[in-house]
Amino acid sequence: MPRTTPAASRLQRLRTWVSREATGGALLIGAAFVALLWANSPWRESYQALSATVVGPAMIGPLPVHLDLSLATWAADGLLAIFFFVVGVELKQEFVAGSLRNPKEAGVPMIAAVGGMAVPALIYVGVVLALDDPGALHGWAIPTATDIAFAVGVLAIFGRGLPVAIRTFLLTLAVVDDLLAIVVIAIFYTSEINWPALAGTLVCIALFGWHVRSRTPRWFVLLPLALVAWALMHSSGVHATISGVLLGFTVPAIARHGEAASRTVRYEWLLRPFSSGLALPVFAFFAAGVSLVDGDGPGAVIGQPVVAAIAAGLVLGKVVGVLGTTALITRITPLRLPDGIGVRDLLPVGLLAGIGFTVSLLISELSFGASEHTDGAKIAILGASVLAAILGSVSLRWDARRARSADMNLDGVDDDVKDYIGDAKDRETH
Repeated sequence: MPRTTPAASRLQRLRTWVSREATGGALLIGAAFVALLWANSPWRESYQALSATVVGPAMIGPLPVHLDLSLATWAADGLLAIFFFVVGVELKQEFVAGSLRNPKEAGVPMIAAVGGMAVPALIYVGVVLALDDPGALHGWAIPTATDIAFAVGVLAIFGRGLPVAIRTFLLTLAVVDDLLAIVVIAIFYTSEINWPALAGTLVCIALFGWHVRSRTPRWFVLLPLALVAWALMHSSGVHATISGVLLGFTVPAIARHGEAASRTVRYEWLLRPFSSGLALPVFAFFAAGVSLVDGDGPGAVIGQPVVAAIAAGLVLGKVVGVLGTTALITRITPLRLPDGIGVRDLLPVGLLAGIGFTVSLLISELSFGASEHTDGAKIAILGASVLAAILGSVSLRWDARRARSADMNLDGVDDDVKDYIGDAKDRETH
């Protein structure tokens, strides 16, 4: 057998560490915290200059490609496409061979995800209208998002001793939430469409899908096809990160050609360290740098109606949406919660679902651009996500300390619970 070199061993340990859900959440928060400090320090102009630095070509020969983008835009449109590709392969795996394969079993978290998006949106609309700021209505989708990495990372740290079924429920809810958020972005936050560029994108994605299913797909074929698909999607007017999701959907989720694992699992394993350790923290660094010391000061920003609307939507709306929808459908339909999960477990799940962060920040940029609502929206997202994480952490520890009955889901049959969060050292890795 080939010997593992010390360098390879260190690299593998680094990959495992970066891929852990708790690590991803910590890097995300750390990057956002550094950005906030820098953006409000005496050196804030250097942060703004760095964010506005333009990199990339406007033309390639006679062809206009419009890739002369700021670093902040590259982070939101470029690096975030890696994250959405990972989301795409995760969704494909879940739909074909995972928790979303059987709609009957996944029915409750899937419907809870819909309620967990609809209620925050309604609360947001109600608050901005009540506070007489109709100009902020375009941001209705901001509090509908859930950050998978951050939410599951908090659960991995504070949910030890709780059934793994709670993690599966949260993951299913967050995955469906992400899928619906992608649909919302594609439909409601797409500008005028360049149809030839969009057609070119679909051709590249089809070629990518054909090659990724071949016996021996080559990275030097897949990577250029993915880059061209991304560039054409960017030119089409549809948000460029959608290309990452569509590319992820083409990866086969069933093992082929005698392989031990499906390619969705292998590609997710390969790219998760780049997504968690690079793409998401860098995006958070450029997206979270809101200055509170310029202009009219923090009071003016925090006093905007959009702040109250987003905070209420994420912290209150998610809990009400998830709990209310679940209580309703388990009462009026044959659907029941999975084994090991009781209604009380949905309080921390609903709070963790209120951690919007990555996708909420993206939607805020798509909603408001550089308008007067932008800083208020970002501050609300950061503050509400941290508050939801704290409340979720406390409720998880409260839930873990309480005795559990034999039939938590009240289906008349004793629950079959074998695995608990934190039982295995590698529980926090995918």
